[in-house]
Amino acid sequence: MSTISFFDQVNQNFNKAAAFTRHDPNLLAQIRECNSIYRMAFPVRRDDDSIEVIHAWRAEHSHHKTPTKGGIRFAMDVCEDEVMALAALMTYKCAVVNVPFGGAKGGVRINRKNYSTGELERITRRYTYELMKKNFIGPGIDVPAPDFGTGPQEMAWIADTYQSMDSRELNSLGCVTGKPVPLGGIRGRQEATGLGVFYGVREACSNSDDMQKLGLSKGVEGKRVAIQGFGNVGYHSAKFFEQNGAIVVALGEQDGSIYDAKGLPVEKVVAHRSQSGSITGFPGSRNLPTREAVLEVPCDILIPAALENVITVENVNRIQARIIAEAANGPTTADASQMLFERGTFVIPDSYLNAGGVTVSYFEWLKNLSHVRFGRMEKRFEEKAFRKLLQAIEGATSRQFPEDMMASIAHGADEKDLVYSGLEETMAGAYQEIREIHKKLDGKADLRTAALIDAIDKVALCYMEMGIFP
Repeated sequence: MSTISFFDQVNQNFNKAAAFTRHDPNLLAQIRECNSIYRMAFPVRRDDDSIEVIHAWRAEHSHHKTPTKGGIRFAMDVCEDEVMALAALMTYKCAVVNVPFGGAKGGVRINRKNYSTGELERITRRYTYELMKKNFIGPGIDVPAPDFGTGPQEMAWIADTYQSMDSRELNSLGCVTGKPVPLGGIRGRQEATGLGVFYGVREACSNSDDMQKLGLSKGVEGKRVAIQGFGNVGYHSAKFFEQNGAIVVALGEQDGSIYDAKGLPVEKVVAHRSQSGSITGFPGSRNLPTREAVLEVPCDILIPAALENVITVENVNRIQARIIAEAANGPTTADASQMLFERGTFVIPDSYLNAGGVTVSYFEWLKNLSHVRFGRMEKRFEEKAFRKLLQAIEGATSRQFPEDMMASIAHGADEKDLVYSGLEETMAGAYQEIREIHKKLDGKADLRTAALIDAIDKVALCYMEMGIFP
């Protein structure tokens, strides 16, 4: 495993991309650096009445746009280096998909399995209070979201704490995204990252020339997919690929990995895990010797959807996939990424591919600021307009549509429809932007470098428009 820090790994990729630009070196230095980092330690009372000191961080990488945006993770390996690196990735990710946020990230060093619900609530609320003390949270300042080890419940506690401490803030619900729908959340947020992974890979696979170079057919149908990580992102990625004709041949989790060349039925694997507590031992599948072995199975598309630095110089030569779709943040070390490029493996980078979560978080933030649900104004109008059109067709053709067909075709867009549509448009448009840059590189660098060039150019333009740099 590489000894280079995670933040240095990110900057190594940044420097490679920056070399293809003509920006002022001082401007590049400003973009590369992490603007603010807040390290905190606070006491929390446990259920047994003991006091534990909790260590936590929040990093704001770039203020070229505000608010900054990024998740909060609960994990034992959280550290300053990690949150800085993940905040930097958020900056580049938001720029690539044209979401108007700077990058941020937060983390609390705990294993959530060791704490009761009441203890997790106290930790989350105290963390929010600490962020508020230093002006590190707010709908126009810094907007957290769920990440590894957190979910809608923690976001609800954050929103409630923020509202109770700043009751005069009209847009207070916009202080955090990923909330439950009844508390200002948005439909489609839970599956957003996994759906974005599917949309991004589908867009990449839609180019015949690119697929021909890899010896693959156009489209995702029939392609063999292996997924490392079967949490929220991995599950929804697997689900959407399966629904669209791909074959999920391998799944990996913390406690082991399974493989079946004929395909693993996703929902049945979920049911098996619910009953047995593990995906291993699924009927008809083969348990792999290690949890990391899922990375090395024969497949067309490998989706690392767990944690960072899982593809390294130690295992890169054993990876058989022709497409690596980075659903996790930083799953491939910089050296391994270069090796994959040199041997012709097509890597769809994390700075683009896992942007579905922040894209839909942006939609949620807009919903909170506008104080109206998407689809509320236009849904009925659209349905009536579509029905009039269909009735006109019936009159012109002397044929009648069955009512169920009429209802299906005349369906007006509700919130989830609009979220899915907006996410699909975002992922498709962003991929074409970075693919154009990649074509101009003419084989000199990979798609990751192209995506970072795109991000650097957009962030640099903001600083130049401010008049800070020429």
